[in-house]
Amino acid sequence: MSKTRKFIQATACLTVLGLVGWGGYELVRPAYEGGAGIAYGSAFAPVRNGNVDFHIWYPATPGGKAVTIGGNGVFHGTAAGRGAPHRTGRFPAIMISHGAGGNAGQFGWIAAQLAEAGFVVLLPNHSGTTSGNASAEAAVRVWERPADVSAVLDEIASNAKDYPFIDNDRIAILGFSAGGYTAMAVSGARVDPERLQRFCDGTDHGMSDCAFLAMFGIDLHSLDLATAAQDLRDPRIKAAVVVDPGIVTTLTDQSLSEISIPMKIINLGDEDLVPEGVYARAAAEKIAKADYEIVTDATHFSFLADCKPRGASILQSEGELDRLCDDAGGRSRADIHRELEDLIVSYFKKTL
Repeated sequence: MSKTRKFIQATACLTVLGLVGWGGYELVRPAYEGGAGIAYGSAFAPVRNGNVDFHIWYPATPGGKAVTIGGNGVFHGTAAGRGAPHRTGRFPAIMISHGAGGNAGQFGWIAAQLAEAGFVVLLPNHSGTTSGNASAEAAVRVWERPADVSAVLDEIASNAKDYPFIDNDRIAILGFSAGGYTAMAVSGARVDPERLQRFCDGTDHGMSDCAFLAMFGIDLHSLDLATAAQDLRDPRIKAAVVVDPGIVTTLTDQSLSEISIPMKIINLGDEDLVPEGVYARAAAEKIAKADYEIVTDATHFSFLADCKPRGASILQSEGELDRLCDDAGGRSRADIHRELEDLIVSYFKKTL
């Protein structure tokens, strides 16, 4: 027998053994006892000429298999029920938009709380600004992210029989950082392209965004950013919670004054320490139905999932520019999350 054939046979045996092992693991995986189910979907996004994948968290009853969503060497994941039975009824939906370089799995901590409180949660992975699939060129095309949100909502509305548990008349959005801009854009905020071109002139706004662009040779002044000015409002969005919104200083005063839905805007950290690039009090004051709130003793990255003990050292070894695992030091990230959970869940219960 040739060495090649022996190798193929050995590989096939190992593959079969691996599949048997995986199947055995699935059989003994414990049943889920909580109230947050997990599923997955895909929506065609015209702006990308391709599909956007999204997570679906939903109100569930115990059952299905217990799985962990979003965990890796840096971040803790969140327990959910794959195949858990749907709770009876139709529920309001919350879209969650992650920050640049983030992903849908990082927000299981808040998605699970919302699902248990009676909301369906939809979390798209924004291609080009997602973990493992991020580029400086894509980060500048800010208009693609709001279009992703609308694409997912189109998928839900066009295939209502596949999503009978979603009340399409009660939809809101929660966004963090670049996702905060996304939430404001689908609520009616519009970018001034000239402000966006000047965004990195003489300042880094206390963030790493401009350093990231410079690292890859992106000069905002050399780009045609006129497309960023378009109106990306989606009338299906009835309320919003915005946390540390990115490029908030580029949004036009007129568009902010025309936002008509209820909006809670949250900055993380003592007010004099909030990075200029996401400081949103002035924007909130221009929005008729906006509430502004400061969550003290936190940092911009306190909205991410809780880090594992070796998370910070792993990120440092990988050359990460931001200190994603650092909080302000006065309390744990878990404590900060509990405060945010109360604010966010109670606001959506009040406005939807």
